[in-house]
Amino acid sequence: MAQAPAAPKLKRAALRAATALVGPGVARDGAALLPSERAALDLRLARKGHPWRPAQEVIFLIPLVGPAQVGDWPAVTARLRTTLQSLIAQTDPRWRALVCCQERPEMPDDPRILFLPFDDPTPGNDKWRKLAALTGHLGHIATDPAYVMSFDADDLLRSGAVSEMLSAQAKGGYLAQTGFVMDHATGDVALAARPTLALPLRKPFWKLCGSCAALHHYPALPQSQAFLQEMTQHEHRMFPYLAALAGQTLTPLKDPAVLYVLNHGENFGARRGRVGFKTRFVQRFRIDDPATLAALHQEFPAP
Repeated sequence: MAQAPAAPKLKRAALRAATALVGPGVARDGAALLPSERAALDLRLARKGHPWRPAQEVIFLIPLVGPAQVGDWPAVTARLRTTLQSLIAQTDPRWRALVCCQERPEMPDDPRILFLPFDDPTPGNDKWRKLAALTGHLGHIATDPAYVMSFDADDLLRSGAVSEMLSAQAKGGYLAQTGFVMDHATGDVALAARPTLALPLRKPFWKLCGSCAALHHYPALPQSQAFLQEMTQHEHRMFPYLAALAGQTLTPLKDPAVLYVLNHGENFGARRGRVGFKTRFVQRFRIDDPATLAALHQEFPAP
């Protein structure tokens, strides 16, 4: 299973306009719709007249690259443990993490951390198949409404992020508009954020990193799980569009929520040759202010 292609921007605008004009019930029957777009409109229809209920927890879905696909498995599992430590350090303990891999890695002893075995032998990049397995398993672990967030196994979550989500209870979910990007090779850190009129233009965090969106999931509606399964087959740049199409506009998190670490040797993006422009981004927007860097190290475990 390969990553699902993104919808062209013009088509996205046209479908959103058609949905507003004729309604999701008519718009969903378009022949050119992607499976994710149809799933989004199905969820939008299913949620109509269904009472919204607050999320009780945040569930992180973590696809982990298998040992046969990497050069340094101990280093990969060490980074996963740091990622999980950033969850354990959350000020609000109402979270769970589900890790999917061919081999069970060494993980912290915490009942909130679950493991999903993956045994699909199909060759090639299996990240998208693991995400499909993770979202497909939601029905076995999620009985109450929750925020569901796909999360890379080498990213770090700010210590107050779960608390912010469960306190504010955004109806559609959350988007990491701002976040930090670190070049592991140099130790430099940059802030990704919504661009302003100042040049050079920044990029919002969700355009750089897949650990960027937490969607409100309602287990009572099968369309909710089906939509999450289709949405996570796309690159992260499609997440805000698809969420809005499903009637779940994402609310920006107030503080930089995620630390994305580049150039540590086993990045998924590096295996696709797509890290160079992000390295340049870090250098262009490098943070030099000591107070900002000190606050960052308080909020995130050392990568």
